[in-house]
Amino acid sequence: MKKLRKIVEDIKNLSGGEPDQLQALLWQLICYSPKMPLRLHQQKLLDEAEITSLKVHDQYFSQSDLKINCFKWGNGPVKILLSHGWGSKGSDFSEIISMLRANKDFQIWSFDAPGNGSSEGEISNLFLYAESIKQLFIHAGIPQVMIGHSLGGMANALALQQSKAYPQLLISIAPMVNLKDNFIASMEAVKTSGEARERFFADFEKLFEQKTEHFVLNKIYDFSDQLKHLLIYDSNDLISPSSYIEAFLKENPETIASAYEETSHSKILTDPRVLNEMDRFIVKNIH
Repeated sequence: MKKLRKIVEDIKNLSGGEPDQLQALLWQLICYSPKMPLRLHQQKLLDEAEITSLKVHDQYFSQSDLKINCFKWGNGPVKILLSHGWGSKGSDFSEIISMLRANKDFQIWSFDAPGNGSSEGEISNLFLYAESIKQLFIHAGIPQVMIGHSLGGMANALALQQSKAYPQLLISIAPMVNLKDNFIASMEAVKTSGEARERFFADFEKLFEQKTEHFVLNKIYDFSDQLKHLLIYDSNDLISPSSYIEAFLKENPETIASAYEETSHSKILTDPRVLNEMDRFIVKNIH
């Protein structure tokens, strides 16, 4: 978080006559993923995991192969893959992983995306998350269950759209729905001008060769008939607003939705009600 605070401070201290420097800082603001230290119980969980390193090619920033660390618990026939959110890591699913480990039929996988946790990379993006998931598909096979939180929920959808290989069950927890609006909110928080934002998005679209309007879950999720989908969200979430999620649900009425209150964007991963619902959904529907 110290580096992110410095990026924010540097942006606020810039004068209006340094547009190139501002753009460089905006890329850092949007693409630098804060790294949080492991807690004791998370380290213990990783100590009990089988660790594998895979390579993900970063064609956008470093133009190099980045090593990502992947973690496995259990050897059951039912593979479950967990994809974490922005500024997060695989072990942030610790309570969910501990719950799933109680079932000996499960083989649980998580990973640290590039630029997150213990994996290589200074900055990251949605495509690197999705590429990590696809590399795990190659290494471990297509999982029967995929679980994603926040940006990890959108990355799961993008990886499935690109690979056209599907799990039986998809669980999205407070998924990111509109990435451009999230970027705008981040830039508005540091009082970036509309002109600077427009330049950033023009450069962004040139680098990724896609319109920013395409980074919307409603447009990525085009395979609803291929799987059963449970979407869990918090009605008062400020990071992944319920209005966006409910608009997605309106377009995808076959998605099973469950709204909670009195949790938050991050604590929803540890809420006992959420854990129980996920467990019931998997056990009931897996075959």
